[in-house]
Amino acid sequence: MNGWSDRTSYQLELLNSIYNGPITIAVLSSDGRLLDLNQDSNDFFGFSKAEMIGESFAKWLDPSSYEAGVQALRRALQGENVAEDIRIVHKSGHAVDLNVTLTRILRDTEVMGAVLVMQDVTQHKRSLKRNHYLAHYDDMTGLPNRRLFLEYLQNRLQESNEQGSRLAVCYLDVDHFKLVNASYGRETGDMLLLLIAARLTQFFQGEGDLARMEGDEFAGILLDVDGDEDISNRMRSLMSLFDEPFLLGESPIQVSVSIGIKIGEGTEDDAGSLLKKADTALNKAKENGRNDYHQYTSDIDQQALHRLKLHHELMKALQNNEFLLHYQPQYDLATGRIVGMEALVRWHHPTRGLVPPGEFIPAAEDSGIIVPLGEWVLEEACRQNKEWQEAGLAPIPVSVNLSVRQFSRRDLIGKIAGVLEATGLDPKYLELEITESMTMDVERATSFLEQLARLGVGISIDDFGTGYSSFHYLRNFPIGCLKIDRSFVRDIQQDPSDAAIVAAIIAMAHNLQLQVIAEGVETIEQVRFLRKHGCDEMQGYYGSPPLPKAGIESLLYRNSQPDTNASFFSI
Repeated sequence: MNGWSDRTSYQLELLNSIYNGPITIAVLSSDGRLLDLNQDSNDFFGFSKAEMIGESFAKWLDPSSYEAGVQALRRALQGENVAEDIRIVHKSGHAVDLNVTLTRILRDTEVMGAVLVMQDVTQHKRSLKRNHYLAHYDDMTGLPNRRLFLEYLQNRLQESNEQGSRLAVCYLDVDHFKLVNASYGRETGDMLLLLIAARLTQFFQGEGDLARMEGDEFAGILLDVDGDEDISNRMRSLMSLFDEPFLLGESPIQVSVSIGIKIGEGTEDDAGSLLKKADTALNKAKENGRNDYHQYTSDIDQQALHRLKLHHELMKALQNNEFLLHYQPQYDLATGRIVGMEALVRWHHPTRGLVPPGEFIPAAEDSGIIVPLGEWVLEEACRQNKEWQEAGLAPIPVSVNLSVRQFSRRDLIGKIAGVLEATGLDPKYLELEITESMTMDVERATSFLEQLARLGVGISIDDFGTGYSSFHYLRNFPIGCLKIDRSFVRDIQQDPSDAAIVAAIIAMAHNLQLQVIAEGVETIEQVRFLRKHGCDEMQGYYGSPPLPKAGIESLLYRNSQPDTNASFFSI
């Protein structure tokens, strides 16, 4: 026995010189007892080498691997070279995954035992498990990802077809989520997504019926769909989940969702095409104003192709200088004189002529082209205003709208300062218009607007009354003007509620020493109402439509004549 043990010890040394790494080599007797080890086994087993010699190897096998381990030794002793993954139990109680190989030891023709080579693969297996999880689940929310969702959806679709029922796929997008990230920071945005996922699981309760696609997009499966009315009822229930704001610390955040829906029609669609069509319907819901749902119809594909073509044409238009500015004058309601103008971008398409802003502005925002386009508008408006002043026209401010995407960029202050320096325009003749939604994050908005104010430019809140702001917050912002949204002005003569709102906005704004401009003024009755309630300025077709360069120059020339006593419109 000692001779054989000496010989096996020598073999172990040879083997150890070959296997240089985290590998333990042991010799087992034919009845499975440990006779020798090439190194201390404490890392694998938690027991010292001395504690293990003479003990049965099966003693350390995890119950889940006991049968496999015993059979592996038996097969090796019968002459098979065995490779097996087994699990052992560490002295501390935790499991250790091993990859083992067993080869029998012969003395002449007698089977003496087996050489057991062991490698710890616990971390490797954990990595594999982790990789499998990441390949199928969203790491942040724990929901299935697109890949796993498509597998679930394909199975659901097959079951639905076999049962003669119908299902539908919902593709959801959180409206203006980029603004939340820009206003509150990515960490708050991630927390909001977790809360949204939690609410959605109240609606999509089946395993695999809800997934996070990417970013702020989710997808869900509706089973046993029974026509359009059923879809409508379910969508109302789903969207009602967002009626209550999400509470994150002391900041309640109100968000809505847009939803695209595609009903599976027999064997017409597979999972991939269903999801793609639901996504296409989602884009239509967003085009229609968001906070709504839209069901897929075949004509949407053509509209999607049109939108893609439009994105491409917009980029070319920017490169080919196809954009131009029109200017709409702003009038002092007391005198009728022009006291400002708003720069409005127009697109002169080489074959279609002037493209309506309502068609290309949403596409520019959706594609991101609104950022370079907005920068061009800013520079061109400042350059043109400076040119008119140098030509002797009376200096007045030009207003430029900032898009949400522009407002969220950290380099915007530098861009504006650079344009003012390059064009030589006095900052007091530039008015920047922002929307109420951009002030959701009060702290960030205050800091940003204060930096703008230090540049010396004017700041207005555009479309006031349609967004999130309150006068409580507005008094903290360095703004000089509110522009009352045209939707309130339009019906002030017919709708007492709108009339009361407009009158209240004017009064409260003046209490905060803010100027007020009414937008969308079209009738003499509206002008008289606004003058009666002390509104400072107006803008709209009653005074003038937006005009190209030549048209606005003519008005500005008349406005610059000192002997012109008449107003530009009848009061």
